[in-house]
Amino acid sequence: MNTLTSTTYDPKNLPADFVKIYGGSEKDVQVYSSPARINIIGEHIDYNGGKVFPAAINKYLYVAIRKRGDSKIIYNDIHFPGTFEFDINDEFVFDKKNDYANYLNGILSQLKAAGHHFDCGFEILMASNIPAGGGISSSSALECGFAYAVSETFGFGIDRITIAKLGQMSEHKFMNVNCGIMDQFIIAMGKKNTAIVLDCNTLEYEYAPLELGDYRFVVMNTNKQRRLADSKYNERRSQCEQALALLKESGLKINALCELTPEEWEASKAAVKDEILQKRAKHCIYENARVLAAVKALNGGDLKKLGELLNESHESLKTDYEVTGIELDTLAETAQKQEGCLGARMTGAGFGGCGIALVHKDNIDSFVKNVQDTYTKTIGYNAGFFACESGDGVAKM
Repeated sequence: MNTLTSTTYDPKNLPADFVKIYGGSEKDVQVYSSPARINIIGEHIDYNGGKVFPAAINKYLYVAIRKRGDSKIIYNDIHFPGTFEFDINDEFVFDKKNDYANYLNGILSQLKAAGHHFDCGFEILMASNIPAGGGISSSSALECGFAYAVSETFGFGIDRITIAKLGQMSEHKFMNVNCGIMDQFIIAMGKKNTAIVLDCNTLEYEYAPLELGDYRFVVMNTNKQRRLADSKYNERRSQCEQALALLKESGLKINALCELTPEEWEASKAAVKDEILQKRAKHCIYENARVLAAVKALNGGDLKKLGELLNESHESLKTDYEVTGIELDTLAETAQKQEGCLGARMTGAGFGGCGIALVHKDNIDSFVKNVQDTYTKTIGYNAGFFACESGDGVAKM
């Protein structure tokens, strides 16, 4: 069951396909894998001092790499036609016509800026089983997988947290996208059967068990472009800052909304008289508490409780933070009613994009059919679905 990818590429074929393009011997070709990710819970709170709870999943992008005898760099991809050629001595700059090669050149620009020296060029062949536009961070998988492959091939020995930071710096300085660090962090640091509780501001983290037993996460894609997300994101961020300022004026010694417990918030919320600002702050504070409760539930193997928290998170994002919209609400609320589904919620920025549901493996086919039928009737076009389990972070195969 997979309505987001047409065919799955077998990475065992990558060395042979590499040699078909570049010649030489398969034994000189190294292959690296890089996962997609989901955020289980903790939405729109990373910029309010809250914690996120992402996991790497078993959908991977693969990078095959080999050094060259000259200074050329050559990129090819199994699924995307066309070859990109550069020179390792180039001053790399963003150019729209370079398409996915911009993500790779962005990493190279950051490596060179950090003082890493390349004694030769290299050639790359990539293949991805990560659904593009699936809302599970295919671009970060590309950046981190490539950075790790290059670091290992050239003996740079860059640690995993720095790999994550390289991906983020490439987005900020080369792609001109002001992203957070959650995606790159989980892709670089993920481990199978775990999720990571991460403070995106301090990068303090801990692993928590993600033993799903007979359950799987189903990623549900609205197939709607997120046109509103950026403007609404800025608006929500500003509203949270206003609420924080009012709480500080009232005498609270806090630097971020999520430093408050729900009990502390209820005792002090009168300082925030505006109803909208109150709703925004309430979401952040209660969502952060839900992250901590989700970690506790997974530590105790309580998937039922985790499902309840997913449902509460969605309701809060709909009612208090108001970032869902009819597409995400239709997916999540229809999912929540299905047999074998413990819980579902929107993930990401909102106003389109994706949701996730925790579903028993024996019910996945009927779950997808029922949710798809309702979604298509309500919205007028199909959603995309795929089931997944936890996976490992970037690795050499």
